[in-house]
Amino acid sequence: MTIWHPRIADNARMKYLGIVEALEADIRSGRIRTGDRLPPQRSIASTLRVDLTTVTRAFNEARRRGLVDAWAGRGTYVRADDAKDWQPARRAGLALVDLSMNVPPPPSTIDMQKAIKSGFGSVLASPRGLDYLQYQESNGNVRHRLAAAAWLAPRLGSVSIERLLVAGGAQSALFAICETLLHTGSIIATGTLTYPGLKSVIAQNGLIAAPVSMDEGGIIPEAFEEVCRSQRPSALYVVPTIDSPTTATLSVERREKLANIARRHDVGIIEDDPYTPLRDEILPAFAKLAGDITWHVSTLSKCATPSLRVAYVVAPSEDHASRLAKTLRTTTLMASPLLSALASRWIRDGTLAEIVAAIRAENVERQRLAATILDPDSYAADPHGHHLWLRMPPHWHALEFADHAERSGVAVVPGATFSVTLERVEAVRVSLGSAPNHDTLKDGLALLVGLMAQPSLATKAIV
Repeated sequence: MTIWHPRIADNARMKYLGIVEALEADIRSGRIRTGDRLPPQRSIASTLRVDLTTVTRAFNEARRRGLVDAWAGRGTYVRADDAKDWQPARRAGLALVDLSMNVPPPPSTIDMQKAIKSGFGSVLASPRGLDYLQYQESNGNVRHRLAAAAWLAPRLGSVSIERLLVAGGAQSALFAICETLLHTGSIIATGTLTYPGLKSVIAQNGLIAAPVSMDEGGIIPEAFEEVCRSQRPSALYVVPTIDSPTTATLSVERREKLANIARRHDVGIIEDDPYTPLRDEILPAFAKLAGDITWHVSTLSKCATPSLRVAYVVAPSEDHASRLAKTLRTTTLMASPLLSALASRWIRDGTLAEIVAAIRAENVERQRLAATILDPDSYAADPHGHHLWLRMPPHWHALEFADHAERSGVAVVPGATFSVTLERVEAVRVSLGSAPNHDTLKDGLALLVGLMAQPSLATKAIV
């Protein structure tokens, strides 16, 4: 059996497509053959240094193209041409409804293509336009940090720009923070369900995840205190608002309790906060409750567009910010000056606020649409969020459900992708923003509802 050596094809539009195109090319060239087993997704993510969700999306696309077969517990194999039970959406002449990527929906009241084109034109036409085509400081230039401080003020209050850095997206910021704050063998506490990007950072840096129990309100403070006593973590990772995948928003009371526990046990807090701009009510951030121990990360990718690879980081102190800048210089050198300049311009002229408001309104409409199709007792959601957390009926396992859904033409993400424990997670994340329009979203959700009602398709019964 040939072992596939994963790679990303050159000139691919997106990384996940690059993985698929490389796989397809290697199958066509005979480098790997029918029946060969592919490496585990985590292994591929580690080898290529990409997010696990990127590899998951690549595998979904490879199955859709009929390149591979996958079975829960057995792995993924190069597909035999004569497989009889495989009916991918592509071969049936149907378009895949991708509800797996948690991205903001296209705002109906704003032409994003026009806004981006106009914004770049204005940036480059400005007196300092050519400066944004040159190298910049690793922590972001002063103008961009001033704009970031203004953007963060509603949730954090006044922030010294000496504690503020501009990074090339939340994932690079998260990696750099862990690289700066932790070392191999360090323990990081996180909810039992967490951001797959954090799981990748943990694996890449040789860290140890300490799972903290959660309920419908998010991380349970008492469970966090028990982890602090028994495992002595160095940091707590938390998504305080519209958590992915659970959609939970921590109450003020829980935020205060968690911050107090972290302080008592000398635990740093890594606050990943991409969704707060989408909510009408802004709750106090950890960086406001316990700024001296909190690393606050706020990306624009989730509230504006994934193409705006800009994240703002507030460090606990100027010294911490200086240390993080050195790590960013080593890992990514700098955030894109041109994208940073566009973000700053949009903050100053109000465009970013308009985009966020339009996306918030579109999220509300899509959540209302979902509520007309799904059983209200079957899922959790925030009315302003991009996604929902769909619980499985007793006759379905989430992994099998996600596989059958994708074969039927709808891609969702099974709970195991987010889990840091070995316990089964019988739910899937459904991202509403990735559908290009309401009709496509209706079709995708209707298919999921129909599939949930068909117990005969489940390959295993839960006992």
